[in-house]
Amino acid sequence: MKIGDKINITIEKLIFGGEGLGRVDNFPIFVPMSVPGDEVEAEIISLKKDYGRALITKILKPSEDRVSDLDKVSFEDFQGCDYAMIKYDKQLEYKKEILLETLGKISKIDMTEVDFQGIIEAKTTTNYRNKVAEPFTKKDGKIITGFYQKKSHDIFEVEENILRSRIADKITKKLLKKLNDGDFTVYNEVNKTGFLRYLLVRNNTENEVMVTVVINKTTQLRNLRNVLLKLAEENKEIISVYVSLKDNDGNYILGEEHRLIFGQEFIEEDINGIKFKIYPDSFFQVNSEQTVKLYDKAIEYLGDSEDKRIIDAFSGTGTLGMLIAKSARKVYCIESMESSVISAKKAAEENGIKNIRFKLGKVENKLSEILKTTPIDGIIFDPPRKGIDEMTLKSVGKNKIGRIVYISCNPSTFARDAKLLAELGYKLDKLTAVDMFPQTHHIEVVGEFNRIGK
Repeated sequence: MKIGDKINITIEKLIFGGEGLGRVDNFPIFVPMSVPGDEVEAEIISLKKDYGRALITKILKPSEDRVSDLDKVSFEDFQGCDYAMIKYDKQLEYKKEILLETLGKISKIDMTEVDFQGIIEAKTTTNYRNKVAEPFTKKDGKIITGFYQKKSHDIFEVEENILRSRIADKITKKLLKKLNDGDFTVYNEVNKTGFLRYLLVRNNTENEVMVTVVINKTTQLRNLRNVLLKLAEENKEIISVYVSLKDNDGNYILGEEHRLIFGQEFIEEDINGIKFKIYPDSFFQVNSEQTVKLYDKAIEYLGDSEDKRIIDAFSGTGTLGMLIAKSARKVYCIESMESSVISAKKAAEENGIKNIRFKLGKVENKLSEILKTTPIDGIIFDPPRKGIDEMTLKSVGKNKIGRIVYISCNPSTFARDAKLLAELGYKLDKLTAVDMFPQTHHIEVVGEFNRIGK
């Protein structure tokens, strides 16, 4: 077997990360966009000592769990959605299996002793994202936006974007038409020239829209400003327009300078009666409908917080912290991004929430500061994908915090941290998954940890 060979393979299972696993002469082959039960023809694209990878070229016999359109076989065919080939009810089943297997394998926790409360499914399974950020490129002389191909910086355009909201889809198409009527250049990553870099479109549940165009330099800014003002004039849903100047190659999409071109500085979202202002660089969950369910479950796991002091670590714009503050004695929010803290403080003031404090800095630093001076009854963690710093967890254990609620977008780091928490004297009592990202392999999880013998 060598690269370029075509093989016939039956898919046995899905693994964490979304790829299917099959075997040829007992040699493991990972096949993206496959479904357990599929019999496929696939081309070998890489070979390692212990495994290989192959891409589907033809579906010989589809799994019962696969959607009916058998002409679609690639990541690009399914609009950059690596679970869109699976029927939705089966997506949930596979996510559950992979989640529990990942947690048990990494954390070494006996998952039969955990009250797993299932996966909270999404009622809206397509066009649910309230934020889309896509790179600009040129294809056949035409300016487009799209997705990066897997393991590549090549960009592809989709005929129908099934993730971005319908209003974002409408605005994106209209903007692209206007850009193509002009004479705009597109940023080239190799020679660092060109003007247009990224398009960021955000909307709230009222379908009010914020448009941010990320640019490399200001040479064509006047023309772009005219295009954006015309776009806003013709589409009343647009209430805020920015350009963001990014003249470096960092991984962060936005630049350091944001210029308001039109309208108000923010869009506003309402969650359980609290209004939140969202700016171009604000962190806010991308699925508004599922966010409410996620936060409701986290607050449920926190338990009765009346007359208690709670820490919301990795608090972003303070959304969850302000919801907790409705009943808690005091809430301390910790966030490292200054713009998010500024936004959170404004939101707390405007919503009349006075029993909340915001700490700007890294969680590993600010958490220990709070714990040294203030008795804390519970902590909610909602970290980025890399999880929680080991010293932070040890500080929590040292201070014998009674309850921890942990929200995670990465089951593997959640499992790693759960293992350490177990070693520090905590038991994972309850666990719920929330399907924040239908049509993709991603899954959000929220767990309740209690100190043994508290």
